[in-house]
Amino acid sequence: MAAKTKVRSAKKRRFINNTIVHVVLAILAFIWVFPIIWVILTSFRAEKGSYVSTFFPQSFTLDNYVKLFTDTSILNFPQMFMNTLFIAVCACILSTFYVLAVSYCLSRLKFKLRKPYMNMAMILGLFPGFMSMIAVYFILKAIGLTEGNLIKVALILCYSGGAGLSFQIAKGFFDTVPIAVDEAALLDGCTRWQIFTKITLPLSKPIVIYTVLTSFMAPWLDFIFAKVICRANSDQYTVAIGLWNMLQKEYIDSWYTSFAAGAVLISIPIAILFLFMQRYYVDGMSGAVKG
Repeated sequence: MAAKTKVRSAKKRRFINNTIVHVVLAILAFIWVFPIIWVILTSFRAEKGSYVSTFFPQSFTLDNYVKLFTDTSILNFPQMFMNTLFIAVCACILSTFYVLAVSYCLSRLKFKLRKPYMNMAMILGLFPGFMSMIAVYFILKAIGLTEGNLIKVALILCYSGGAGLSFQIAKGFFDTVPIAVDEAALLDGCTRWQIFTKITLPLSKPIVIYTVLTSFMAPWLDFIFAKVICRANSDQYTVAIGLWNMLQKEYIDSWYTSFAAGAVLISIPIAILFLFMQRYYVDGMSGAVKG
């Protein structure tokens, strides 16, 4: 009887603990999901302005989304979207190559300044990137990259130029790939470039996907560097600047609900990428090798 009582008590405690954990997780999930739901509902709200008498919309419409792509006289959202997409794709390609190439070299090659470079990168990583934005702006201005369409080039350089310092995760992944694979390829006459492109990268799909995702998100979501470099060149604005302008006092009354619609639209590409590549993203973070 005593043993049965202990078993029942243990089951009861386990049930109570599991219940508490699930309740806490449910509350945290609600806190995380509720703002997203509110932004989506606001994007369909028919009532204009930021100050309304009810928290949830009383009526719904698609006009907020239509306005983003039709009312381009003041805020040209389609152009901002295409500017951001072009900058993000170009910066993503360059950043991905830089990160993977630097990570592979630090993982496989032994050279004199290897450790000093890794120490320097670790120290620089302690400081936020926007600390250098004024210096970066004047350097770009000195070489004539702060006017016209060259602003896109300047932003691409800003987002991809320092990507090689973010090698830590990719290097850790490459370290888990057996070096015997490289040695066998060298015996077969492969060059380091052939080993990197034809052997190591195919074995490292998770970290490639992870690097692509993180390299795309930075320029897609950035506001600070884009605002400093674009300044008053409205034809070069990115989506982040456009959404910020919608909340200015002269536009907020007529553009507030369209701001919510724009926030929903810019989240869709990243959400789709994460949904389709979530497994590779997790594998890349954990350093697992699939092959």
